[in-house]
Amino acid sequence: MSAHLSYGRVNLNILREAARKELREFLDKCGGSKAIVWDEYLTGPFGLIAQYSLLKEHEVEKMFTLKGGRLPAADVKNIIFFVRPRLELMDIIAENVISEDKMHSPRDFHILFVPRRSMLCEQRLKEQGVLGSFINIDEYILDLIPYDGDLLSMEDMHIDTTHECYLESDQTSLYHTAKGLMTLQALYGTIPQIFGKGECARHVANMMLRMKREFAGSQTQILPVFDSLLLLDRNVDLLTPLATQLTYEGLIDEVYGITNGYVKLPPEKFSAQKKQGEAGKDLPTEPKKMQLNSAEELYAEIRDKNFNGVGAALSKKAKIISAAFEERHSAKTVGEIKQFVSQLPHMQAARSSLANHTSIAELIKDITIRRLLILCNGGKWIFSLSDTASEAFFDNLTVEQEFMTGVDTDKVNTYIEDCIAQKDPLIKILRLVCMQSVCNNGLKQKLLDYYKREILQTYGYEHMLTLNNLEKTGLLKPQTSTRNNYPTIRKTLKLWMEDANEQNPNDISYVYSGYAPLSIRLTQVLARPGWRSIEEVLKMLPGPHFEERQQLPAGLHKKRQQGENRTTLVFFLGGVTYAEIAALRFLSQMEDGGTEYIIATTKLINGTSWIKSLMDRPEAQAS
Repeated sequence: MSAHLSYGRVNLNILREAARKELREFLDKCGGSKAIVWDEYLTGPFGLIAQYSLLKEHEVEKMFTLKGGRLPAADVKNIIFFVRPRLELMDIIAENVISEDKMHSPRDFHILFVPRRSMLCEQRLKEQGVLGSFINIDEYILDLIPYDGDLLSMEDMHIDTTHECYLESDQTSLYHTAKGLMTLQALYGTIPQIFGKGECARHVANMMLRMKREFAGSQTQILPVFDSLLLLDRNVDLLTPLATQLTYEGLIDEVYGITNGYVKLPPEKFSAQKKQGEAGKDLPTEPKKMQLNSAEELYAEIRDKNFNGVGAALSKKAKIISAAFEERHSAKTVGEIKQFVSQLPHMQAARSSLANHTSIAELIKDITIRRLLILCNGGKWIFSLSDTASEAFFDNLTVEQEFMTGVDTDKVNTYIEDCIAQKDPLIKILRLVCMQSVCNNGLKQKLLDYYKREILQTYGYEHMLTLNNLEKTGLLKPQTSTRNNYPTIRKTLKLWMEDANEQNPNDISYVYSGYAPLSIRLTQVLARPGWRSIEEVLKMLPGPHFEERQQLPAGLHKKRQQGENRTTLVFFLGGVTYAEIAALRFLSQMEDGGTEYIIATTKLINGTSWIKSLMDRPEAQAS
């Protein structure tokens, strides 16, 4: 189930196993049969650490979702609440405990706070008169969760970093990040070099160095797995998450949203082929839920491709699978037949995987048709141009690319005006207006006021706070200087590549069909030739840049073999997109790259989820 976590340069299964061990130890504290009452938000992240089989081995017989009123009947000795430290959840727990039938074989109550215990929550339970009912109150420190063989995420187990740091000036989430990195170093050795860019990065590095001093003498004697750590603030590169991702995985996330490694898709494309005359009968209504990670061979192969390269890859795979099945005709001897039969399960899994991804590609194709027709060089898929969804997608993309190349960023954009007039989703409008602002180093006050007025009059004045939040984070702001640094940054770092090769890429810009993510360009330059070559550009970007060295325990200095790649952990504070992850994987695979990357983040984001996290009342707006 977790083998794919150990295939990469760094065995992330070690981290998963450490988390599983702690979970087992807690469950064994509560002797006897158990029922777990889940804070629903936690079930996804926990699913990446432990399946039901592990819980069952430790006498977990029932599982319920946390909700008000009386707990469901369960003939168990222990009731364990797995919850985040949120005051509103404490009120629900108190209601559960108070409504417990004391006459009927009393049960033992326990709370496991994830990821940290909270005095405020315990105080609330005390006020509700139920604190004394709990035998065990503990915490389960779930910081960095392995999502894939090269990807770790804190997945917003703590309050959203961007929201907390920039809107509330609260550094709690940065402290948890530093703690997570200390846990990582305890398992994988001290990281000798720390580089960083941005205010949050500086804070995290300072906390790590202070924690290291406090634990001096208790360092683990482990040969370092990582050569360096790069801490990057999201607000150093505000542009990238606003742009539409154009990789296969990125588009799945843009269109359907990937949550804890799963996507829910419209079921129609996945229904079994109907017999003639039965069309339309018994079509499935439940969304098709699919897990997406590198454990699936085909997905690992196509997820980071620009969508324009996916059709050819699926076609090639179909031919290979078809040829493999044809081999059954040439199997004559008992040995040959036996060998074919032994390969059959793998071949059938590959055929099923191909069918699923062909269906997903068709779903995405319906939205991106026109773009494929215009940009696909020699592609073999032929589609109709009449689809309005694809026109909207193409028009949106055209405006994004105009902004990224510096076209008319200081004027009212007619496409944005039209979208507001048609009452398109507010988040779509905000993404575009913020992108224009970022590419113009802020908007002239008159232009900014015009956009704000149009948005508030069309979508409601309750969004005033949202606009204020976007201004605080630097996404939508007035121009304070006549000098726009973005063109200089774009040219120096080669953020726009005119002839990006989408099918056979030779540069990271393929992930956005021309735009090279600023965050990844900074990572690329750091590895070679180094940040000293771009000092002037670094000064134009927000926050300090720095380098720290950590002393390694005696005798643990790494002896590098000739030609051996360096391993760098890139940590995004405030979120990372799948397109950025694809760009880092591309750099890892470059023959002359010299560096392999492991990616860590506070949260996996896209433009929609990111803007939503900054909205005052995100639940009021459908994405």
